[in-house]
Amino acid sequence: MGDLEIRAAVTEDVPAIVGMLADDPLGAQRESPDDLTPYLAALDRLTADPNQHLVVAVREGRVVGTLQLTVVPGLSRKGATRSIIEAVRIHADERGSGLGTRLIEWAIAESRGQGCQLVQLTSDVTRTDAHRFYERLGFTASHVGFKLPL
Repeated sequence: MGDLEIRAAVTEDVPAIVGMLADDPLGAQRESPDDLTPYLAALDRLTADPNQHLVVAVREGRVVGTLQLTVVPGLSRKGATRSIIEAVRIHADERGSGLGTRLIEWAIAESRGQGCQLVQLTSDVTRTDAHRFYERLGFTASHVGFKLPL
């Protein structure tokens, strides 16, 4: 895998993160890499919230992956804390290299370290390759997700 650092995202990482978010058919429709203003405002909100962890994977000074981990305290499951993994993206040059596995393993370890009893994620129904990837890592497709655009 070479030299890899997983660290908190900073302002200078935003163009690379947004580029990865936009680098697929779904992201190309909903992301705007030419206007970073809303992304920078979002990074400020994420950075201010101790339950939010936007991280990047960096190799040789270059951002090659990202994900967001959210820690959610709750009452269900006897007051269990859970984490939610979102926006997992791997740079096109790195896909198939094991980087995605490293990022998810980081998120699981961080979740354990924060006392979470459950890690969950959603994946668009069209992302069948991603579904196989998550199942290989031990995730089960146990629920049906719903979304309502506002």
